[in-house]
Amino acid sequence: MAKIKEKNNKDSNGSGHHYNAESITVLEGLEPVRKRPGMYIGTTGPDGLHHLITEIFDNSRDEAMGGYANEIEIALLPDNWVRVTDNGRGIPVDIHKSTKVSALETIMTTLHAGGKFGGDDSGYKVSGGLHGVGASVVNALSVYMKVMVHRDGGVFMQEYSKGKAKAKVKKVGSSKFNGTITTFEADSEIFSEIKYDFDRIVSHMRQQAYLVKGLRIRVIDASKYEGDINDEEAFYLSELGLDVPSQSFYFEGGLMSLVKFTNQAMKPIHKNIFYVEKKAEGVEGVEVALQYVDDISSRVMPFANNIYNAEGGTHITGFKTSLTRTLNNYSKKSGNGKEEDNFTGDDVLEGLTCVISVKMREVQFEGQTKAKLGSVEARGAVEAVFGDAFAAFLEENPDDARAILGKATLAMKARKAAKAAKDSVLRKGALEGMTLPGKLADCQSSDASESEIFIVEGDSAGGTAKTGRDRRTQAVLPLRGKILNIERARLDKMLASEQIRNLVMAMGTAIGDTFDISKLRYHKIIIATDADVDGAHIRTLILTLLYRYFKPLIDGGFVYIAQPPLFKVKKGKEVLYFHTEETKNKYLGKDAEKITEVESAEGEEEEAEEEEGEGKTEGGKIAKTQKIHVQRYKGLGEMNSEELWETTMDPARRILKQVQIDDAVEADKVFDMLMGNDVPSRKLFIQTNAQKANIDI
Repeated sequence: MAKIKEKNNKDSNGSGHHYNAESITVLEGLEPVRKRPGMYIGTTGPDGLHHLITEIFDNSRDEAMGGYANEIEIALLPDNWVRVTDNGRGIPVDIHKSTKVSALETIMTTLHAGGKFGGDDSGYKVSGGLHGVGASVVNALSVYMKVMVHRDGGVFMQEYSKGKAKAKVKKVGSSKFNGTITTFEADSEIFSEIKYDFDRIVSHMRQQAYLVKGLRIRVIDASKYEGDINDEEAFYLSELGLDVPSQSFYFEGGLMSLVKFTNQAMKPIHKNIFYVEKKAEGVEGVEVALQYVDDISSRVMPFANNIYNAEGGTHITGFKTSLTRTLNNYSKKSGNGKEEDNFTGDDVLEGLTCVISVKMREVQFEGQTKAKLGSVEARGAVEAVFGDAFAAFLEENPDDARAILGKATLAMKARKAAKAAKDSVLRKGALEGMTLPGKLADCQSSDASESEIFIVEGDSAGGTAKTGRDRRTQAVLPLRGKILNIERARLDKMLASEQIRNLVMAMGTAIGDTFDISKLRYHKIIIATDADVDGAHIRTLILTLLYRYFKPLIDGGFVYIAQPPLFKVKKGKEVLYFHTEETKNKYLGKDAEKITEVESAEGEEEEAEEEEGEGKTEGGKIAKTQKIHVQRYKGLGEMNSEELWETTMDPARRILKQVQIDDAVEADKVFDMLMGNDVPSRKLFIQTNAQKANIDI
């Protein structure tokens, strides 16, 4: 059970008592948020919903980054309530001189108000907030919010609804602790579905715990708890001893621990993990940890003020430049490299697991989503700090240095071999008059925005799809059997595979360093495989190829998975298709129990007849029972062209699932484990999750 530590109200240099109403700067009002929520949280879908938690958490985490807090708890409560608790200084509650109301109310009800805008040291030196809009935006998008502040020996409370205070801040009790407890309920008028993903929250919080050494983060899922939860009984809900799922994270090792965690299913090629943490000009701190593993992929995780930057930015540019230069210099100095054998950026990235974290007072991101760091100072700071420290690391650890150089040299040789292979099989461009793959049935349109390609399993399904498609906008590429698992193959071996070569040529983007998304020939790439084990395996192999070598296609939303139906039900003259057994049985109702499913390997419809008899209708007349025909599909080839068109290919009626990456780090880890060489980890994963599998053999 967690212990609540008493904390004084001073920071390390004794200036913490200056954090009061004067620390809060007001920039503008709050009204636009409810009108255009997407401008502030990106989307009102699941990503935006979870972003509400992140915004409140970020405020607590900023307290921890400043040295004022060491525990944060996130709790999912019944009725879609969320509670975030920290043991920081507590939001100021005294009167703000500009707004003439409590600083707490100012922060919660005014856009661009917070401790992140102060010009002195009384606010935050480093903050994850781009615009400081977090708390007020969450408040505006919540049908109810309550903030409990433990500060200056008292407990202060204020409630809100849709961004507006319901009453003034009032003192509701006494306390010997400091901290802030924020409870909110997202507004169903804004979010079409309010459903929190516990695993997703856990994954994000684990990452954050690595990034702030000495911070303990707990995540509790009490959303299905049937007993009474009085969230005012304990500062932390974990103290109530609820029998609910929970996770707790605390890492003294920081980024080094994150590198170890990422590499736990891989084989390191050198013993020591490189690590540096240092201040630099224009930056509060640069922190880098890295280790090479026996793999051909790289995992580089960049953060700015603890915000994950999926699209990289200036800190990544500085790191890559410094890494390439440092390894080339060391190679020449040690006599291992020739002038013509300089490593490229791709050579030194192969097999690299690295975490880069910069902390800045004035952080600039490109875009509201903070996916890319734009601060110019970060590039020079990372380049200088990392370059000096990594050069020293290589000198002091010669065995590690030899292993790293050997890895980069192997990558360089593979690159040259791959270039030769690529030059021999790839043409200049798919639209420059060269012959497309013979298996490809191309569409007539040359407009990529309206064109789509179906990647189907086998010639049988390919033939059916070619017959049933809309020739003007739909292309079909059948694949013969299972393609090469590229997770274990380099580019030269990949391009020796006819199946992969055909796929690359059909898409038109080329591959590797010549990849050009602007030459993509189809803006919908639709994977259509059978609903069995082999089909699932083929789909996974294709997704692995796209994730590793065509990731911009996934990021751009161009990749989809077709959802052909599993059942065809004919009841009288009515014909319906169902994608799950549950929906089929719901439609049939009591008749479902009387029907034996009929599978047709040839695609010919067979009858499964309900027991014949006579029954009375409501009018007392005698009516014969209808015959019910049920067909169970296992493969696309079992459908005729008309069925395939109306169920799977017709844009007006089909169901497509768009492939998205919610957590790039976790996705990378899963691909490594399931498709890589680490058999023990894959075996453990299968054994652990076997009961969850729903496989149709």
